[in-house]
Amino acid sequence: MNSIPTIDDAQWQQLIQSTAEHFSDVTIKQGFQYFKLGRVRSTDTGEDGVIDAEVQGKELYRVRLNWNSLEDSECSCPVSKDCKHIVAVMMAYAQALGRSVHALANAHAAGFRSAVYAGQAAEEQRLRQAESVNWREKAEQLAEQPISAWYELFELCTASLGANANNSFYVKNALSSLHHIKPPLPAALDPLYELNAHLFVLGKLLKQPNAWASSGTYLGYHTHIAADQLLRVIGQIMAGGLAAAEAEAYRPRLDETLNRIRQHMLVEPRNRKYYAHTYIQFWLHWKRPLHPEPAAYEDELRHLQAAEAELGTALSKTHWLIAQGLMHFYLNRDDEALAAMEETRHQGDLPAGPILHFFQVLYNEAQWERLKRWLIRLGPMLESNITDHMRGYHAYWQAVVEQSPDALGDMWDTLRKMLPYSMDIYQEALIYYEEWRLWIDLQLSLKKEPLQFRVSELQPIEKNAPELLLPFYHQAVERYILHKNRDGYKAAVKLLKRLAKLYKRLKRQERWDLFITGLSVRHSRLRAFQEELRRGKLLS
Repeated sequence: MNSIPTIDDAQWQQLIQSTAEHFSDVTIKQGFQYFKLGRVRSTDTGEDGVIDAEVQGKELYRVRLNWNSLEDSECSCPVSKDCKHIVAVMMAYAQALGRSVHALANAHAAGFRSAVYAGQAAEEQRLRQAESVNWREKAEQLAEQPISAWYELFELCTASLGANANNSFYVKNALSSLHHIKPPLPAALDPLYELNAHLFVLGKLLKQPNAWASSGTYLGYHTHIAADQLLRVIGQIMAGGLAAAEAEAYRPRLDETLNRIRQHMLVEPRNRKYYAHTYIQFWLHWKRPLHPEPAAYEDELRHLQAAEAELGTALSKTHWLIAQGLMHFYLNRDDEALAAMEETRHQGDLPAGPILHFFQVLYNEAQWERLKRWLIRLGPMLESNITDHMRGYHAYWQAVVEQSPDALGDMWDTLRKMLPYSMDIYQEALIYYEEWRLWIDLQLSLKKEPLQFRVSELQPIEKNAPELLLPFYHQAVERYILHKNRDGYKAAVKLLKRLAKLYKRLKRQERWDLFITGLSVRHSRLRAFQEELRRGKLLS
């Protein structure tokens, strides 16, 4: 649907009432079924609330929905007016707005209440209009106002979007409203406005209006997608940094923004990372570059310690510990920082994000010896995290070893302690550092098959230490033959061809000839195997 026009609460209640007046309950239920089956194929929004769409019935019908005046809606089906196809399009439109489709489906059941709701909604709309008379004047004063005043204005400008639209359409419309009221701002204040606008929408998005989700631990699929998209944009905003000279004039608003992020983070459920991630990025890109003095970290620690008593059982212990660890880390108190990370791990799985953040800071500042210590201590805490994080961890080890070759032994010890979680990066490291024999011994102990690897993966060993592949290939050939089926024989012959090339490269042709002749004689009763050997031109 292109450029979806929003409707306020009063218009929404009027639409529900009009649906009950123009369509029978049976027609509404039929239209609901069409909507659920995805029969609304395409929609296009025109002017004055007119929506053109196509609905698949017995054939493809063209629908023109005028949600401002349902009696003027038309369909190319035989009924032409007040049909189920129009209802289906109306429900698709409601879903696009983030409104409750079920409210339309039960329009008749809600009919006795609609007039009351419409009256209440109209009164609320009148009050909002009265309040918004001077919103432009308020917006013009944003540069001089505290962040709390910004949020009051944000509330006013997004009130008409409704409270139940927790999806990407709501995010798009809300941000559009906040960008619309944004006045020209100084360069240093512009990213601060963008950050707070996105944080405001994120806060609205994460509020669950449904009673069954009151625990706050569950996010619907569409809400989750929208929140993740918002978080990426928030990260991009902060990654742009702030101009130090100009930003210092807005330090109170910077601190107020930090306070808001911290408050949300400390009560954020453990299975969510939105405010925790924002908190870390805020310190990395904004707060620390602008205020690197130790007093800023000590002050933050006091805020965090005070929160324990203030929030009580509502405190998110995981996020609280990580934040304290971050401050101790910035103060070069590694023992306290690592202790906080250890305690976080005891609370449950430690998120990979904070761990990689510590590594990135030390890498950026070229603190190689300190980075090595953190890699050794925090590496085991990455256990059970996804492979991408493990590869990032390995990349930091490579950087340390490049600067300090003596650290290679520490890397091997740490990766081995992290097995089996570090198996992928351990194998990659063995190849990278040309530990061919260790790599082959590992594959033999794991009973891996040579044909499980791409030719390109084995090429470095074939080029640099081809003799190490001989036992790997020989043992696999014998296992394939023992399968005693056609597939096993084909696999054995495929590997024998590789063996022939290896012996040729090693200039041991006579030994190869003896081996292939003896193998053929030993398994002379296996006719299918003999056939495959001849097909592979391994026997004359």
